Order: sequence, then C-alpha cells, then structure tokens
Amino acid sequence: MTRSSAPVSVAVAALLLSAGARPAHAQHLPDLVTQDVLRVCSDPGNMPFSERKGGGFENKIAQIVADELKVKLRYYWLTQGPGFVRNTLGTGLCDLIIGTSGGDIVQATNPYYRSAYVLVARKGELVDLKRLDDPRLKDKQIGIIAGTPPSNRLSELKLVGERIHAYAPYAFGAERKHQTVAAEVIADLAEKKIDVAILWGPAAGWLAKQSGVPMDVVPLLHEPGRPPLTFRISMGVRHNENDWKRSLNTVLRKRKSDIEAVLREYEVPLLAEEDSKPLDAADE
Repeated sequence: MTRSSAPVSVAVAALLLSAGARPAHAQHLPDLVTQDVLRVCSDPGNMPFSERKGGGFENKIAQIVADELKVKLRYYWLTQGPGFVRNTLGTGLCDLIIGTSGGDIVQATNPYYRSAYVLVARKGELVDLKRLDDPRLKDKQIGIIAGTPPSNRLSELKLVGERIHAYAPYAFGAERKHQTVAAEVIADLAEKKIDVAILWGPAAGWLAKQSGVPMDVVPLLHEPGRPPLTFRISMGVRHNENDWKRSLNTVLRKRKSDIEAVLREYEVPLLAEEDSKPLDAADE
C-alpha cells in the first residue's frame, strides 16, 4: 500500500487477527463487532480519502453506511503505513476499513467501485496521450510513487533513469510539505518540476482539481493486463466475520447510487465492472 496512492491492500506488512464467533442471536455477528456504533479504521490526513474533519470521500461513504445501519459513526485514527491493519482491525479497536483492494490480510466485501491508475499532465500539453508507450513520453520528466504498479510497466517500456522521479511511498514527520506523497507529486507537476504524473486515479482526480493549475487526468485503460492498473475497491472486515460482511453488502447494494454520487463529486475515475471503459460509456 502506498499512502494516498492506493487503498489498504496485501502490501501492508501486517498480520490480521481473526475474531471468534459468538453464540447465535439475531444477526450472528462475531464478538468483536460493535453493533450500536459503526467503528471505522481511518487515516486522519489522507485527502481526498479521509481526514479527521470528515472531508474525504471515504468519510462521506462511511456516513452513508452508518445512516443505513441506523447507528452512530465513530473513528479510530491511524496514519496508513506498515502495521495499519494489525493496529486497527487486528486489535479490535474498529470494525471496518472503507477502502481496500482485498488480499489475504482482510476479508473484502463486494466491490463498490472500480478505478484505474491515471496519467496527469498540465492541460493541453500532451493532447490525446492515453498510453504509456506513447513516444512523446520518452523525453518527459515522469513522476511516480515508488513501488506502485505503473513502475513495473515503465520498466518494461525502458522508461527509466533520470527521466523518472520516483517518490518515496511514505511521507512522515513534521518536515513534510504536503499531507500525502500524491499531493507532493501533483504540486511538483503544477510547478513544472515534472512533466507528467502517474498516480492512483481516486487520489489524482481530486488533487489535480485542487492544484489551481488546469490539468488533464487520463485513466490508463489501454495497458496490458499485467501488471494490473485497474482495481476493484471493496470495504475490509476481519476474516470469519461473514455475517458482518453480508450486512455491509446489503448496504452497498441499497445505497449504490448515493455512494456513486459521492465518488463523482470527488473526481474519482469510475470504470465499468468488466470492460476497460469509463462507467458512463459502458452501455454505448
């Protein structure tokens, strides 16, 4: 996982602790799930995903879930990084991660959106550029977060060396200038320190709009299937919490349109469930 570039995923170096089952009752939820409040594990400074003030799109979606369950919303805050899952879901201090790409470390609900890595450039500078093998990229300064899936694709295309600005995946400490690494990359693009940024779309769309510099944000939909650059995003719960997972799946189904509206408000590039097409173009 890279903070602000992708959701909590298998790359988190942590061991998830599973919960035991409780005696049968109305919802058959395991002991660890609190039923009178929705306890969400979240990062207090990871816009546009989440922040302590509640301004992120994952904050808005968490509120939709709480409203549908008719319970109050409560957060357990921890900066995303190694150990995030172990110290949130794993300790039982909270019961739900709003955005995850799944994997062995958490049990995922049904996906509630699908998105892609994107190419971001200052508006009009790289018109109609849609692929990473476009020859115009060969002499461009490219910003990317180290270790993210597009790094492998750039290596395959021999786009390496001094043209690649690989940003460290985590930015901690008081000396950092920006809330997240993705925000730093977009700021450098706005200041013309780099020519192109390749970032996780749900972060890049909102950050580009907030930068104050007009930018083009283009989902990378024409790359080979490996490494994957598109991902389905689910919510994450502990393993063995199957009834809790089913309850959340019901909420996601009932409130699908409300959740989609929030994602669109935050400039999240939404893709069709199966095809490499924007969601709006899926029926064309």
